[in-house]
Amino acid sequence: MTNSYFPPNDPLNILYEDSDVLAVDKPAGLLSVPGKTEDLADCLLARVQVAFPDALLVHRLDRDTSGVMVFGMTAHAQRHLSMQFEKRVVKKTYVARVAGEVVEKSGEIDLPLIVDWPNRPLQKVCHETGRPAFTEWVRQKFGDGESRLRLMPKTGRSHQLRVHCLSMGHPILGDPLYAPQTADNYPRMMLHAEEIRLNHPENAKGMKFRTTTPF
Repeated sequence: MTNSYFPPNDPLNILYEDSDVLAVDKPAGLLSVPGKTEDLADCLLARVQVAFPDALLVHRLDRDTSGVMVFGMTAHAQRHLSMQFEKRVVKKTYVARVAGEVVEKSGEIDLPLIVDWPNRPLQKVCHETGRPAFTEWVRQKFGDGESRLRLMPKTGRSHQLRVHCLSMGHPILGDPLYAPQTADNYPRMMLHAEEIRLNHPENAKGMKFRTTTPF
């Protein structure tokens, strides 16, 4: 299940910064945090901390997903932001291109997920032992054998959107784990974290960080 790691050399794309919050546009193909071996040390967190030594991790995106990632600039901000993710205060919007033409205009996916131990890091649906996972989706357009969806996860399970789209019968195009048959036909996995809405950890002001979907 491993493949060579050749992270992109894109310069840091800072979306927002103040003394408490940093928002960055993560490129596809770059780990959010370091892997277990030295060859997987390069990651967004390490790159961010070169420019912002005080930046602290709040959440993650999969290596092959691009888009908005938020960091805390103080320990208090990190705790506050992490709690917003944990309590589902944060509103997340993703865009995905998926295989097949989705007939319905919108829908909900309520399928519990758990790691597929013999096939790690894959996740799977399991109604007995899985953790609750809920995704809302809206079809943006479809044609030529594929569809473009806006995905709004209400939980933050590992690989949630990838497995939920697969469970619909419409896997995300270019996904090396859940749609490997499409991976050679696309330059990357077609999943992008387009927008995050949260409250500022100091003044509770509503904030929105957004970055254009690159596909």
